[in-house]
Amino acid sequence: MTYEPKIAPPSVEQHPTGFGIGTGTPRLSWRFLNTVDDCPREWEQTAYEVQVLRPPSSAEETHYVTSAESVLVPWPSVPLKSRERAQVRVRAYGRTTGQSEPKPTSWSSWATIETALLSKSDWKCLPIARPVKDANDGPLRPVRFRKSFTLSGNGDIGKARLYITSLGIYRAFINGHAVGDQCLAPGWTSYHHRLNYQSFDVAPLLNPDGHNTVAVEVGEGWYATRMGFRGGRRHLYGNQLAVIAQLEIVSNQNEATFSLATDQTWSCSPSAIIRSEFYDGELYDAREEDHDWTTISPEKTSTSSWDSVQELAFPTATLVAPDAPPVRVTEKIKPVSIQQTPSGKVVVDFGQNLVGRLQVHSLKIPDGAKVTFTHAEVLENGELGTRPLRHAKCTDEVISSGEEITNWTPQYTFHGFRYVQVDGWPKDQDLLTNLTALVMHTDMTRTGWFSCSHPMVNQLHANAWWSMRGNFLSIPTDCPQRDERLGWTGDIQIFGPSANFLYNTAGMLGDWLQDVAAEQLKERDGCVPPFVVPNVISEELWPHVPQAIWDDVVVLSPWDLYRSYGDIDILRRQYASMLAWVDRGIRRGPDGLWDPELWQLGDWLDPTAPPVEPGDARTNGTLVADAYLVHVTNTMSQISEVLGETADSTRFKADFQQLKAKFQAKYIASSGLLVGDTQTALSLAIMLDLHPTAEQAAHAASRLVNLVRLAKFRVATGFAGTPIIAHALTKTGHHQIAYRMLQEKNRPSWMYPITMGATTVWERWDSMLPDGSINPGEMTSFNHYALGSIINWLHSSVAGVSPMSPGWKQVRINPIPGGTIDSAEAKYDTPYGRLECRWSVHSTEDRFDLEILVPPNSSALVILPSEETLSKGTKYLDDNDGTWVGSGHHKFSHPWKWSGHRSGWPPKPIIPIMRKPEPENIA
Repeated sequence: MTYEPKIAPPSVEQHPTGFGIGTGTPRLSWRFLNTVDDCPREWEQTAYEVQVLRPPSSAEETHYVTSAESVLVPWPSVPLKSRERAQVRVRAYGRTTGQSEPKPTSWSSWATIETALLSKSDWKCLPIARPVKDANDGPLRPVRFRKSFTLSGNGDIGKARLYITSLGIYRAFINGHAVGDQCLAPGWTSYHHRLNYQSFDVAPLLNPDGHNTVAVEVGEGWYATRMGFRGGRRHLYGNQLAVIAQLEIVSNQNEATFSLATDQTWSCSPSAIIRSEFYDGELYDAREEDHDWTTISPEKTSTSSWDSVQELAFPTATLVAPDAPPVRVTEKIKPVSIQQTPSGKVVVDFGQNLVGRLQVHSLKIPDGAKVTFTHAEVLENGELGTRPLRHAKCTDEVISSGEEITNWTPQYTFHGFRYVQVDGWPKDQDLLTNLTALVMHTDMTRTGWFSCSHPMVNQLHANAWWSMRGNFLSIPTDCPQRDERLGWTGDIQIFGPSANFLYNTAGMLGDWLQDVAAEQLKERDGCVPPFVVPNVISEELWPHVPQAIWDDVVVLSPWDLYRSYGDIDILRRQYASMLAWVDRGIRRGPDGLWDPELWQLGDWLDPTAPPVEPGDARTNGTLVADAYLVHVTNTMSQISEVLGETADSTRFKADFQQLKAKFQAKYIASSGLLVGDTQTALSLAIMLDLHPTAEQAAHAASRLVNLVRLAKFRVATGFAGTPIIAHALTKTGHHQIAYRMLQEKNRPSWMYPITMGATTVWERWDSMLPDGSINPGEMTSFNHYALGSIINWLHSSVAGVSPMSPGWKQVRINPIPGGTIDSAEAKYDTPYGRLECRWSVHSTEDRFDLEILVPPNSSALVILPSEETLSKGTKYLDDNDGTWVGSGHHKFSHPWKWSGHRSGWPPKPIIPIMRKPEPENIA
């Protein structure tokens, strides 16, 4: 039977919905929806048609384009104007092997797209704030704003849009109904340069023939709250909370427009939320609540508690309609138990370390009584483990008015927690059924899944997934709980490939990288802000010095996004930032490599580093930086070539060869061993192809295996080495050593935290010690995704899927069985459609089975595991080792001696002669 490709409605740019886009020429993409049961075999696109319908015209534009591209193709019509709406659908022409003429698919469903405000002149409003009465160096109390108006449209509202942002974070209401379901809007950007705004269809919320009220509440958010460690700083961007909004209503009958903009005619009042800070939490006083403030009616016109507003100057920052989805509540989790601590405190356990906030369903306590909720990730000695929070209180408080409080949740804060200590809860009300944890993160689309036959490996993958969810909250952060929660560039640079598999990160990370460029390019030296973007760290606290790995994010992360999504515009948009860093930002020595006098973070958090010196690594920081510099230069040559910047490509290729030769002369012996005889140094040289010859690389790989065995398969790498060591071993034909490291349970190892009950990835391998006490180091978080970068190896080697060309148009299917895992699978929604790969080993039948689904308009190189391919390692595999297949559902089976493959399992450690062998502790 011949199947036809099925096409999803087209998407635009990297935008999640196509509503409120920030460009008049949006690129279009379409995915194929075929499954294992109906995917056409060997189908390739030859052309496509796009139909565009632009009201009020009823005529359809049809554009036929001869092209195999189906990802981010150019907008075919004249540019859209501000506020313009259009409908778009597509169909593709293609053929399978043996077909002489291309045939069209069915049309996709229509997708509706609408532009936002594309020009600064479209904004007719001004920011409004509560007038400053007294100097305030403490937290700013949230402010409420409102404006009432009357419509007389005879029931006719054709279109109503609210365009809104704030200096702070806001919630908006129309006639008592919440506008949208986003949290912490407009999100965190580099406010001096870029300020996000949102667009909402609010027609269903309006009363077309009568009284209406727009109400907005604004809290501190990242704009004004205390940010940064060691006490932090307040009011980094301003000390007045403000809203910027305009409501536009168009009638169906006569196209008459009603506009309402924030100006001096609005009024304001303090919120019933007394304070709301990210680090310290929120205090809500129900005694000060006005339940009618969002729905004030004509007969309730008292303004005794409301003040006039102050108009502020319009922001100099660019107002941006972002591609990134907003932060939302994405899951609700009920508690699993309640326990009493040795000191008599009541602690609720939600069973999962998460990021978000509590919801209290019902609470009835006397007037003036208070309930306090203190959040933490772990227990220590049976009590709430708050020491790792440092200066963050992470405490929410509710003061009662004597009336029942229902469905209360803090609005302008978030916490990282599994446990909540509750003080003041009435004994006659059930606590377990009245609390829910609301999981919050940027609401990206899930795209990747992994599972295998080993439960603890599955838990490791789940832990990395949970850590990504918790730390992708508006920006990619390091941790979500203590007095930090900052956009550390090194963490996302190394975790990026893993993140791009789990979720569609193109919109969120693409937007964040624009902030990176904005803050970098304001500096004459091209240096990236010191480690975090947006930058909230003062130079007095942390001097502004260039750093490898962290600052290399400006080159490597756009390249990772391009590899994942095929979006060349990401490279083009970030290119000036890349050039500034490589040409001016890097502090070089006389040989063109890094200045050896500059201290580098390097292999940060090496397991041997003492708690008070997390940068004290076994691997020399300059060696790590120099290896990265060679890699970054090579990547720049590839980026320049993709962009057609031939002069830059030529010079970067020459620079790469020169720097590689300098690195070899400086660090690599003729044998292939490195001056830095560490797992990280060897892994970097192997992964970045820094050896002059294959023989030297093989010698280095043998030494790496030796070091891993000497370490008894426990992790001996930090930030630089951990993401790549399993790849380095597999690349050189030592996959069983990588599996043995993966399955080691003694600390430091990937399995150790799981033996301790971890449900997220820890910042340190031993954030919790075996006796249940917390690591004494100041930097001890239980939710850091960086060391979870091992999951990229789970995806590409254990499950066996990786891209061979940008956007996964060509895919490598190369599963590498090992350890005690006898089956694995991965599913990934590529830009072309669903990719699936699952394999299993049948030990009783000595057979390896592989089943794959390749989406239409893409192809895969399938390399089945054999003694030959596994011993060669992935470094030396090529097309001759596999079989190319096109789209469709494919099955493969071949003989496989599982017993023979496991004959050397488990690999043995190297034990000094003066020590007795330890019992193996393998998961």
